[in-house]
Amino acid sequence: MRTLRLLSSAPPTALFGMTVIALYALVVILAPWIAPHGQTEIVGLEFEPWGGDYVLGTDNLGRDMLSRMIYGIRNSVTIALLTTLLSFALGSVLGLLAATLGGWIDQVLSRLVDVLMAIPAILFALLLLTITGTGIAQMIAIIAVLEATRVFRLTRATAINVSVMDFVEAARLRGEGTGWIIRREILPNITSPLIAEFGLRFCFVFLAISALSFLGLGIQPPTADLGAMVRDNAALITFGDMVPLLPAAAIALLTIAVNFVVDWMLHRASGLKS
Repeated sequence: MRTLRLLSSAPPTALFGMTVIALYALVVILAPWIAPHGQTEIVGLEFEPWGGDYVLGTDNLGRDMLSRMIYGIRNSVTIALLTTLLSFALGSVLGLLAATLGGWIDQVLSRLVDVLMAIPAILFALLLLTITGTGIAQMIAIIAVLEATRVFRLTRATAINVSVMDFVEAARLRGEGTGWIIRREILPNITSPLIAEFGLRFCFVFLAISALSFLGLGIQPPTADLGAMVRDNAALITFGDMVPLLPAAAIALLTIAVNFVVDWMLHRASGLKS
């Protein structure tokens, strides 16, 4: 009942965003059952036109574009979600520790984050991937560390504001430990901005993975990926075929949908009235 009341109060943009996210989630879960062919299966000649046996035609190697799109969404979204979860686990834990403990721990972590944030993230990721190699594990680790710096800054700023409040001081005077104070006093009071930040970080990670794949340093072939699909089929634009724009549109649609939901959540958390 509470969920229904919450949804009824959501603006059309947020409802649109949640609908799109739900559809993408279904594609991620059901990809092996709804895709006509395998993601690496060559089913015809290269660049076959739309229609007939191939709804969206075939790509530069003769693979079914619709199947590649479905698996591309599945792979890109899954890897982006795992990367975002890892970055949040790292950034939020370190941010809470820095805000709660203070002193030299706060100074060391904050200065390290300042150094990492001073370097453009995409250039730094390209450099590190060139050094470490272009594997999915390396990409997830590198992007997670770089995005964790942003999570650290937000978590630390919001946690510091809460840590100086009277109820936190009372908990310290009662002799509660640092872990208990973080879990029971600070974290519940900064949940809303962290949830909103999770959505924004997911968008940035999703776009970063697509950009790296487009440049050839992200998800490697033959694994389907939306960014790599744009690069592999870009030649079709010369002939007036819009197929390369479909994976680009899939990237943009999910990003916009998540931003609509995040905007609504931030509006609710701020307490502002429409």
